[in-house]
Amino acid sequence: MPLGQSGGYDLNLFVSPPDCALLCSVCHGVLKRPVKLPCGHIFCKKCILTWLARQKTCPCCRKEVKRRLMVQVHKLRKTIGRLQVKCKNSQAGCCVTCPLSQHRIHLDSCPFEFTPCPNAGCMARVQRAALAEHDRSCGHRQQQHCPLGCGATLTAVERENHNCYQELREARGRRRAQGRALDSVLRHRRRRIHRATGLTRRQLIQLETFLEEEEEEGMDVSNINTEAPRAAM
Repeated sequence: MPLGQSGGYDLNLFVSPPDCALLCSVCHGVLKRPVKLPCGHIFCKKCILTWLARQKTCPCCRKEVKRRLMVQVHKLRKTIGRLQVKCKNSQAGCCVTCPLSQHRIHLDSCPFEFTPCPNAGCMARVQRAALAEHDRSCGHRQQQHCPLGCGATLTAVERENHNCYQELREARGRRRAQGRALDSVLRHRRRRIHRATGLTRRQLIQLETFLEEEEEEGMDVSNINTEAPRAAM
């Protein structure tokens, strides 16, 4: 972003003249990353650190300053971030205005912002809106086949926005493979559960048979014991 003489925001960046309370008395720009000194005066962080590297006093009241006692003024920073600013490319034709905090986001998509040519070896910087036209005549323009295998021949600019159906097909294939792998695991676990259930059922049947046999043998022994005394008599 445009800066003032040292660290603050340039006054020309703002849609309306900012309040004088938001200005740094060192650079005379709008406060950027404001910090407050123990004496109460507020400056851009960059401005006051540069000042204190030469002098150890407040630029306004000349009181001694200890850097460890400086504090950032977050509330004031948020207030400044809400101020409406013009795009730095306004003279080139951009009419967008936005809060200062959103200025960088706008520049990332501003059609008037100058951006480097993506073709390897080309040192040109052109407006984003004219990038495709520049690419068609760029001496470093190279066409390559889509690396994902769809068969399309693309320039560097086209590759950035290429929505390859091959990529989608491969992603679908990966999901299907994952589904088949999960289904195989579930089938394997079901077979293990069935085997364990069958084994448990057989063990229960064997236990039941064993208990019945034990019970029958116990009854036979009891009958023998009751018949023996009668024979002795």
